[in-house]
Amino acid sequence: MTTVIYPGTFNPITNGHIDLVERAAKLFDKVVLGIAYSEKKQPMFALGQRIELCEQALSHLDNIEVCGFSDLLVNFAASKGSTTVLRGVRSMKDFEYEMQMADMNRAMQAGFETIFLTPSPGLACISSSLVREIASMDGDVSEFVPAVVNAAFNDRFNA
Repeated sequence: MTTVIYPGTFNPITNGHIDLVERAAKLFDKVVLGIAYSEKKQPMFALGQRIELCEQALSHLDNIEVCGFSDLLVNFAASKGSTTVLRGVRSMKDFEYEMQMADMNRAMQAGFETIFLTPSPGLACISSSLVREIASMDGDVSEFVPAVVNAAFNDRFNA
């Protein structure tokens, strides 16, 4: 069984993330969405809530596992029986950063591979940070995030 790890903070999960997961679910037997604890990034949503939002947003797929992690990606991947990660690249800036990470992961574990996917048309502009900013200023983000995330934003900012 081939398993790919799709790591990130998913703060929050966006339609761009979902696009990549859906496509990866067709390429691999199993996709593990690894949600990084990442206190350094000061996430808007707690890890448990990010996990719950991702599970709900991806409930239409049957070969997905969603879980949190706080250790090195290569160690997390090994714990899930994988040596392959999926990364989305929207721009050359993303690609340069992701290449550096891919090289470092391969240096830490021989045979560790990174698969890059580009977004489907119309999704490259979506980023979690922009979505958070728009939502925090009472903007409509419903076309960029799944309904459960939009509801979470509404709960947070209209409380």
